[in-house]
Amino acid sequence: MQRSLVRDEFRRAQLAIAALFCVLGFQYATWAARLPALKSRLDLSEAELGLLLMACGVGAAASFPLVAALTRRWGSRRLALVSALFLGVLLLALAAAPNYPVALVVMCADGVGVGCLNVAMNAQGAALEARHERTAMSQLHATFSAGSLGAALLASGMSALSSSVALHFGVATVLVLLLTLFAQPALLPDEKPAAAAAEPAADPAAEQDADAPRKKAKKAWSLPSRVTLWMGGAMVCGTVAEGAMNDWSALYLKEVADASARLAPLGIAVVSVMMVLARLFADGWRTRFGDGRVVRVGSLLAAAGLAFALLAGGVVPALIGFACMGLGIAAVTPCVYVAAARQGSEALALVAAMGTTGLLAGPPLIGFLAHGTSLVWGMAAVAVSASLVSVCSARIGWPKAAARGADAETDAEAEVEVEAKA
Repeated sequence: MQRSLVRDEFRRAQLAIAALFCVLGFQYATWAARLPALKSRLDLSEAELGLLLMACGVGAAASFPLVAALTRRWGSRRLALVSALFLGVLLLALAAAPNYPVALVVMCADGVGVGCLNVAMNAQGAALEARHERTAMSQLHATFSAGSLGAALLASGMSALSSSVALHFGVATVLVLLLTLFAQPALLPDEKPAAAAAEPAADPAAEQDADAPRKKAKKAWSLPSRVTLWMGGAMVCGTVAEGAMNDWSALYLKEVADASARLAPLGIAVVSVMMVLARLFADGWRTRFGDGRVVRVGSLLAAAGLAFALLAGGVVPALIGFACMGLGIAAVTPCVYVAAARQGSEALALVAAMGTTGLLAGPPLIGFLAHGTSLVWGMAAVAVSASLVSVCSARIGWPKAAARGADAETDAEAEVEVEAKA
């Protein structure tokens, strides 16, 4: 009975947190899928469209101090719900934006909302793993990709029914609202705000002891630890590789590997499918081998696979290399988020901001390099970025591998047996 209750509690919380990951992927892919329509309606040039995309990255990077403060004040549960609703409203604001300056403001605000939800939902995922001593973060990140896929399908269907961006974004906002309402009841309780962490003490010495954690937290906020910076480096390199593959794989197949127009889109499809599959199984790998080994081996596999594709040339080697990249890089962000959450809310906020910046700023940087040299060298930089993940991960103090899921189930079974004998 107790084992069943614990398992049900874990599954309910896991589904609720997964809904948040789905919201973020769905919201992001919704407006990204309608960029051509937004470009046409606002009469934007290519440079203006690029700046619009960059505004989202700027907002995400600038959100770091705000996210850390809100996490301490509200807790991850409340911050997740508020930021998810905020992102839904921003879809309506973007659809109604009358001109380019307003659209820039909306996209900058969207970056802030992405930063808030990204930190809050990963904090919830890390808390879920800590509370139940079971790996779950990789599967949660898989639902982000599922949300993006759902948004793409919705965009295709809505475009076939109507050319109205406002109608499409209105339907998407309703879905975001429904997912948020579904998540709300089973999310893990808010962390106690720092300001309320200590009740009035009975004597001055106790009050001084109660103030000590807050002073320590302020000191940690002013200067991130070296380990946190290595985590941020691993996150940046990993998200640069992930984002660049999504944006440049199809163009590489078409212009370098001479793939047909029908085969070129298979690049992003292969990367995406392998990432989803890897994230569905990566929690088992983490339990068996440990987070550090999964990150190091995976990033080296990603780098070696892409390097092989670039050296061999051709469509088939490219698809094999892209599959290795998706398989190897998939578990990097879930593992680093869990490690950062163990360092505290400020570390998690900083690492998340660096990761979001890498995801959004990485593809343009690869584009600038490809423009100055060639796309082959641009993709080679992606392989180097993936290999640097392994270098950074070697500096992170990862927890030792432990069969946490198996141990939890064994403990529960033992408790049931004891109760039965009693």
